[in-house]
Amino acid sequence: MEKLSLAQKAFDQGKGILRLAPNWVPRSFCVPGRRIKLHPDDYYVLGGERGGIDERWFSSTTPAKNGPLTGENEGLSQVVFEDGGKTQQVLLRDAVNELKGQLIGERLWKEYQSWPMYSKFFDNMGPLPHHIHHNDEKAALIGQLGKPEAYYFPPQVNNHGGDFPYTFMGIAPGTTKEQIKECLMNFTKGDNKITNYSQAYRLQPGTGWDVPPGLLHAPGSLCTYEPQKASDVFAMYQSLVNEAIVPEVLLWNGTPADKIGDYDALMDVIDWELNVDPNQYQHRFMAPVPVRPFEQTKPQGYYETWICYKSDAFGAKELTVLPGKTVTIKDNAAYGMILMQGHGKLGVWDIDTPALIRYGQLTNDEFFISEQAAKEGVQIVNRSENDPIVILKHFGPGNPDMVF
Repeated sequence: MEKLSLAQKAFDQGKGILRLAPNWVPRSFCVPGRRIKLHPDDYYVLGGERGGIDERWFSSTTPAKNGPLTGENEGLSQVVFEDGGKTQQVLLRDAVNELKGQLIGERLWKEYQSWPMYSKFFDNMGPLPHHIHHNDEKAALIGQLGKPEAYYFPPQVNNHGGDFPYTFMGIAPGTTKEQIKECLMNFTKGDNKITNYSQAYRLQPGTGWDVPPGLLHAPGSLCTYEPQKASDVFAMYQSLVNEAIVPEVLLWNGTPADKIGDYDALMDVIDWELNVDPNQYQHRFMAPVPVRPFEQTKPQGYYETWICYKSDAFGAKELTVLPGKTVTIKDNAAYGMILMQGHGKLGVWDIDTPALIRYGQLTNDEFFISEQAAKEGVQIVNRSENDPIVILKHFGPGNPDMVF
């Protein structure tokens, strides 16, 4: 009889639902906002040179690009398999490559031969620099994919707003290309003042924003759930943020070697019409949209909303199961999920929301649901008489349920 692989054993054990281990990522240029449940002693557990841990990545088959000190498998999610008191782990990337359509569905496997997105918590005490992600055409010049992304600000991890809960978005209408190019040319002269030509929007927990490639943006200091395409391409266009200098190497981060020093190449990455859109708020802001009217689903014991729905590269939902209820939720695509609140049962798994997590500790709050399991329906039991279960679900491209 053929010996089953670790990935197949984990798949069978969870009946198509994989349990994932917490996946922590440090950033040397960020100060942690301390809202992602990591133990206070562990935010700098990797050492001062690596910086603080201010991200937790979900359902990731994308390695973190953190320079020469990046740890082995940093940014890559691990599937957990426990049997007879022995715990083993296998990379989600390897599980996808082995199980293929059995895990992510034939549609995605045939088109991408990979899981083409991931999500994360981004938890910074201060704002990030005004920066940009390249589209597929520009990213291809350095052998990468373009990077659309989106934001949602979960109330459960936003007990405080950080130092600057506002996000600069785009370029103020009336700004000229020459003014922006001058800012880029002044990058090494201290503050290049590029946000003088932008507009900031106050961030609201329970809402989100769509961020297509080519759009300048300076994320604010709310803890952010961030679905995105499986890419890590970016360039920083602001030279000073929160009184910290941004290294010039990050200005040219996404530029082909033969174009470094060419400021017109930096300007070409900017989707100008997208940036100077006078209706930026109306076009990019995302309020939650009910999947079905609440009056229909409340008697069944749940609410579900679309929270990220303006990109064709991914989508995300928030599911709330009311106290004491048992529901079966069907989706027509595979997805990853993170439990935000509550405890109970998800399929064969016990689930709970830890208040505090040590670095390296396993949890029962993150899972990956195969397409087959999603289509058959995932049963969720809320064992609390008072506390709702709240789950964030991240989907890949082409989800047939996401019709707007």
